[in-house]
This record gives sequence, C-alpha cells and structure tokens, in this order.
Amino acid sequence: MLVKPFLFLGTRAEDDAADGEYDAVRRYSGLTEAQLQRRRLEREPLGTVDLADWSGIVLGGGPFNVSDPEASKSPTQHRVEAELRDLALRVIEADFPFLGACYGIGTLGIHRGGVVDRTYTEPVSCTHITLSDAGREDALFGVLPPAFDAFLGHKEAVSRLPDGAVLLASSAACPVQGFRLGRHVYATQFHPELDVAGLCTRVDVYQHHGYFDPDEVESLKAMAHAADVTEPMRLLPRFVELYAAG
Repeated sequence: MLVKPFLFLGTRAEDDAADGEYDAVRRYSGLTEAQLQRRRLEREPLGTVDLADWSGIVLGGGPFNVSDPEASKSPTQHRVEAELRDLALRVIEADFPFLGACYGIGTLGIHRGGVVDRTYTEPVSCTHITLSDAGREDALFGVLPPAFDAFLGHKEAVSRLPDGAVLLASSAACPVQGFRLGRHVYATQFHPELDVAGLCTRVDVYQHHGYFDPDEVESLKAMAHAADVTEPMRLLPRFVELYAAG
C-alpha cells in the first residue's frame, strides 16, 4: 500500500500538452491521480513542499530553458526557475528521490559547478541512447537495456556535469542524456514518458516555439509512427518501485 503519494510538477501552459504529459507519467508509472498529485507551476506558485510528505518528486518538461536570455524570460518563468532552484537545492542536500525529465536537466544541471547551455541541442527526433557503465549498474537506469531509442527535442543541454554527478547515459549528439547526483536524484535529457501519441500532440502544440520548422509537422509525425520507442518508459515504474513509501 502506497502511504505517501508522489508529487508531479508541470510547467506546460498548453492544456493538451500538460494533460498528456501528466497522464502518460501516471499511466506508465502505474499510479492513480491520488498517488501522483500534480501541481502546475505555470499557473500558480509552488508553495511549501515538505519532503517528508512525499515518496518522491517527478518534474516534467516544458518550453522554459534556464539558458534563455534573462531579458526574454517572463515573470512566470523567473518565478518558476526560482522555485525550482530552491527545491533542487533542498532535494540535492537531502538526497531525496527526484526524477526530472528534460527540464530536469536545466533544473539540476546548473548546481555544483554544472553548466547548461546551447552547445548540444538536438532536434525533435528518435535518438539512440547508450548507457554508461555506471548507468548499467545504476538502481534506476539499470532497468533499461544497454542501448535503446527515445524521443527527445531540446534547445539546451548539460555541457559540464555538476561536481560529483555520475554520467548514466549519452547519445552521439549529446554527451549527457542522464545523470545522477547522490544516490537518488536523477535527470534525463530524453523523455521517459513520451510515446508516439504524446510526441504527435507536442508537435502540434509546439510547432511555433522554435523547435522545428512548422512545415515539418507531418514529417515529424511520420517519424514518430515509424520509430520503435518502448524502453524509456521502464524508468517510471522502476522509480515508483524503488521509492514508494509504504
């Protein structure tokens, strides 16, 4: 019996993308709405998060980038980044179970001397990911095969790992696809929740956000349908298995 729920943090303003992301995380993790409680940070402040109330925290992706020029960031983005920065510091200090997907790279990667910038951007695509030796032995990432395909698309990435971080996964175009801080704090550049339907939804929603040329919408959907992405989702039930407090 799951006594403490998990907390899901979202930052997507568009309902189709926001609801689809949350539903996918919930579905693949095997959690109910009561067991995976959601807060939409783009709508309202995070407020108080007592880590003792939760089994773990999952952070979704979104259009915010910590490497965006400061002058271009909206007041909402500035607030969300400040809230997540404070939360990340507490999570890292406590070594509290945390899984950040895509935006988790920016949220965790800027601490302890880490650098997140535009050096290793990747287009919306199906990308081949390879686990490091540490990734294959890791309690969470070890549930994945040594190499697998995943959906992703990002404007920023880690160009220097935080001090003490353990590299868990890489791709040819992006050296840091996953890392761990401490024993229980994780970030992925790829999306462990993203399936074909979810990618097609996001292609529609974000076609004017600078990730790709709007003329590529149909070809990206065709790419998604031709891909064989089945492995990344294993991270979500494994995260629950490892950290569900009961």
